[in-house]
Amino acid sequence: MNVKQLCGAVWLLTLVGCQTVSEPQTGSVDVASGARFVDARARLPGDEVAIPYRKFELTNGLTLVLHEDNSDPLVHVDVTYHVGSAREQVGKSGFAHFFEHMMFQGSTNVDDDEHFKLVAEAGGTMNGTTNSDRTNYYQTVPSNQLEKILWLEADRMGFLLDAVTQKAFENQRETVKNERGQNYDNRPYGLLSERVGEALYPIGHPYSWATIGYIADLDRVDVNDLKQFFMRWYGPNNAVLTIGGKFDEAEVLVWVEKYFGAIPRGPEVVMPSKPAVTLEADRYISMDDNVALPLLYMAYPTVYRFHPDEAPLDVLMYVLGVGETSLLYKNMVKNQVAVQASASHGCQELACSFTVVALPNPASGKSLAELEQIIRQSLVEFGERGVLQEDLDRVKMSISSSMIYGLESVAGKVSSLASYETFTGQPDYTEADIARYENVTVDDVMRVYNQYIVGKSAVIMSILPREQTVIAAAPDNWQRLPRELLNNAPSAAAPASVVVDTFDRSIMPPAGANPSPVLPTIWRATTATGIAILGAENKETPTTALRLRLSVGQRNESLDKLGLASMTAAMLNESTLKSSNEELSSRLQLLGSSLSFGVDNNYTQITVRSLSQNLDETLAIMAERLLEPRFDPEEFERLKNQTLQSIEQTKKQPAASADVAYQLLLMGDKNPVAYLNIGTAITVANLTLEDVQTFYRTYYAPSIAKLVIVSDLAQADIEQKLNVLDRWHGDRTAVAPLLAFPKAAETRIYLLDNPGATQSEIRIGQPAIPYDATGDFYRLGLANYPLGGAFNSRINMNLREDKGYTYGASSGFSGEKDYGLFTARASVRTDSTAASVEEFARELKDFSSDGMTAEELKFVKNAFGQRDALRFETPGQKLGLLSRVLTYDLDDDFIERQQTILSGISANYLSQLMSRNVDLNSLAIVVVGDKAVIFDSLAALGYEVVDIDANGQPLK
Repeated sequence: MNVKQLCGAVWLLTLVGCQTVSEPQTGSVDVASGARFVDARARLPGDEVAIPYRKFELTNGLTLVLHEDNSDPLVHVDVTYHVGSAREQVGKSGFAHFFEHMMFQGSTNVDDDEHFKLVAEAGGTMNGTTNSDRTNYYQTVPSNQLEKILWLEADRMGFLLDAVTQKAFENQRETVKNERGQNYDNRPYGLLSERVGEALYPIGHPYSWATIGYIADLDRVDVNDLKQFFMRWYGPNNAVLTIGGKFDEAEVLVWVEKYFGAIPRGPEVVMPSKPAVTLEADRYISMDDNVALPLLYMAYPTVYRFHPDEAPLDVLMYVLGVGETSLLYKNMVKNQVAVQASASHGCQELACSFTVVALPNPASGKSLAELEQIIRQSLVEFGERGVLQEDLDRVKMSISSSMIYGLESVAGKVSSLASYETFTGQPDYTEADIARYENVTVDDVMRVYNQYIVGKSAVIMSILPREQTVIAAAPDNWQRLPRELLNNAPSAAAPASVVVDTFDRSIMPPAGANPSPVLPTIWRATTATGIAILGAENKETPTTALRLRLSVGQRNESLDKLGLASMTAAMLNESTLKSSNEELSSRLQLLGSSLSFGVDNNYTQITVRSLSQNLDETLAIMAERLLEPRFDPEEFERLKNQTLQSIEQTKKQPAASADVAYQLLLMGDKNPVAYLNIGTAITVANLTLEDVQTFYRTYYAPSIAKLVIVSDLAQADIEQKLNVLDRWHGDRTAVAPLLAFPKAAETRIYLLDNPGATQSEIRIGQPAIPYDATGDFYRLGLANYPLGGAFNSRINMNLREDKGYTYGASSGFSGEKDYGLFTARASVRTDSTAASVEEFARELKDFSSDGMTAEELKFVKNAFGQRDALRFETPGQKLGLLSRVLTYDLDDDFIERQQTILSGISANYLSQLMSRNVDLNSLAIVVVGDKAVIFDSLAALGYEVVDIDANGQPLK
């Protein structure tokens, strides 16, 4: 099959999967539920790709989309409201995101923070997200919990406002401000999108502010403003309820009508206009930031999501700046002008922007102005080069394969249905969406290139390191308006709604019997050269995922060659003796496959994802990269320079700095595994290509390799295809020993100064026991869950929900075969640093002295007893299970053995186990923050405070 036929086959596979059904007729009403049937799609016999659904509408305007999938005993529930930051007013930014937080704070019949507790106790997961155009709330739970989840979602849709107290409002205001501090203000390049949006869109345009909102707006909003926003936008007629998984449709229709049907419609919602965005001239803006490398960012306004020109602009994006086949890679990365250069085309409901980003390689000596010129020259080169048919084939296959991979989970399918319904009114818009790309021609791409990009004006932003003498691409010619000067007009009030029920809504519906998890059937085999294989069948999508793992990693490095394992793996991601990296990347894109080498402390892993019909060709590429690396000197120098810049950038990331210093303190600076996997600036600078070649020859052998694979293909087919590895030979290499960790010292604070930081990173912990699936390590996970493992744990509820110090705080045990760590962590507001350390210490002490309560034990047993229904659904999850079995030599029944342990364990036993394994007198407390602001308050806690450098060493 040639490339064109292959692409066509994939499109056909997707397109023929559904047919519209006519029973019941559109507009008919389900007698039992009162829900009006709208339309449906059914799966044709033999099809495994399309998303079948049935769509209904309640009399109050709520849209209901149902997708049955009985392969696993779980359900995914998504409620999407067609409201995001684009519905906000000038001067009232951040409302939509703020309300996402408030919707988790309880409602009339659900206590404060009980939503989190109920979902976690059910063994489920949950979250909410907000973007410019929509807000969604979702839960994945065992199927027996579905009615309870519908009750919870309906209660916050119809009965939220009475529970919105001033206290909860103030608490979540602090949480949102902490989230902004952690993810925007205290993160390198974190304000990029906000500043570009201000310059790209006119004042008052709903995309001219970030979804998170401005601190000034968050500070002046009051609880009544927020209530008005809720009443305007959170009615059932502006929402889509999508349910996927194992359920009985008739039963669900009754439940949905019962819990949602009485909620009154909200104000009518008019779809927003989509005014074209234009710039009369290039706008140059710049800002200083705590970064290691300067950054250049160019943004061109284009169209809007689902506009006919979106698809050809996406194709242009791929050709210009996605992957090793792109022009920007050739003109900027491959020749070491930049350490990173790429293009994207971000599309939202009202507007899109075509963007290019580049970070210069200091070794090239290029300025940001010169990078801008190279980008512009690359655009001109594209105009001269044009679009090749192979470009179109690569893009189309990349898009089609990504859609197929998105069907591997119920959550993925539900998210697709919900999004398409919200923005197009068609849950299964997949056919039309794919057709947009299938129909793109070379002429289309050249037309949009000329219409929106070449010779057009853009916002050009320069981000400049504070410590370096770097100038912007050009002097600023546009100034941002101070936020406090913006209009703060009051929101239009909406009348309160009244719900009339025929049942007692305060009674929480019970859950059904716990479903039994569907565990994959594991098969075993061995290749001709002795590689052990663990496999499992997954018939839900025509895809294959595999992981080839070698027992060699950072621990095999010497201290003077840290980063060698990572560099070796990176070189195997490059050219081979037969093919260039660009040729291999092109082949993978045309196949819809991905292939990557990666390294951690103990292992090197090759991860492959492929459409099963293309597995032979994908495995051939894997074997070529593994067995025939070119080890090209120019590629080595490029990767070395990129790694050195990554190391410098990591030093500017407070969270990474805290993790590195913490590991070095606990594990000791003589252990390679205590350092960054990519090495240090000194060791990487001294690495040679000969070092890489020697490491490869010494350690890359089938004798230390094992393989796990999940596929819709049968075992016999898999074994035959893996014969491609039979020409791989080599001897066994001994596992590198782990040096003893340093002797534990008494509890003290280790302070790494980060001047000007708006947040402090905290790590508290000590060495702990190694991983054991059915031993004390597993039991310690149970013990820690109510302390710091769940959202509603003691630590998170204290620091986030009660005190408002942080966006999130947690604790937990991590373990490998021969070592482990116990760690509590949080990123906290600078002015609450000492208080946060104090609260961490108090929670650990209280848990050690008082132990776990009976209620907490019940919570743990319920949560861990039901979560297995969700843990083995996707190929990735199955791959993780097989990897654990292979890594730790686990019996196939270890999940059942864990359940036996869980059912018989006591609160007293877990409390004593925790007390024995966490020594409160020998904790390392690492703080990365602004010393000038926090030192005195930390010293007042009574611990010795030791100033350290980035390597965890005391400053002299």
